[in-house]
Amino acid sequence: DIMRRKGFQMNTHCIGDSAVRLIEGEYRKQLVIQKTDGKTLDLRWRIEHFQVTTRQDMNDTFAMKHIIPSVQPTHATSDMYWAQERLGPERIHNAYAYKDLLKASGRLALGTDFPVEDISPFKTFYAAVARMDSKGFPAGGFQSANALSREEALRGMTIWAAFANFEEKEKGSLEPGKYADFIMLNEDIMTCELNKALTNTVLATFVNGEKVFSRP
Repeated sequence: DIMRRKGFQMNTHCIGDSAVRLIEGEYRKQLVIQKTDGKTLDLRWRIEHFQVTTRQDMNDTFAMKHIIPSVQPTHATSDMYWAQERLGPERIHNAYAYKDLLKASGRLALGTDFPVEDISPFKTFYAAVARMDSKGFPAGGFQSANALSREEALRGMTIWAAFANFEEKEKGSLEPGKYADFIMLNEDIMTCELNKALTNTVLATFVNGEKVFSRP
């Protein structure tokens, strides 16, 4: 209640249907109060990970459009070797359901979860789109129906992530008035073979329009 009244953004880590349901219920209470108070605060409260849940929880949580899911695609490709054995054949289908989350919420912020996972954004992109490990396992991708498109993955790492952090007017896209933080790559991740997106090389890095790194 204090966080809501002060206009702070809540961001709660949730893995497991019980945790998601508990936090969704608490968020809902406060967001409903926000409406009855007649306030127009744009809180953008987040649920981090949003893993091992149910389809009903996804629909209930994002029906209000005030809650944003933030996920880490490499969790799926790190856990896929043992996840079904621990979760069972039913629950595994909603454990790493990124496409379904995007459909339910309209936006999906993507991150690395460093230092738990590797900090490389290329691995985040590859895991989101290919749903495979670096050796191409499993063939066709782990639960490929929940793979994101390349554009969705890129948006999740840029403008949607910026929106989730109240920074969409400062970063997340190349537009006049924004910071102009970007990199130049040796491969176009939107068109190249997916395995090349994983092994991409940064040729130059720009921060606020200034080149801060250039490969010899």
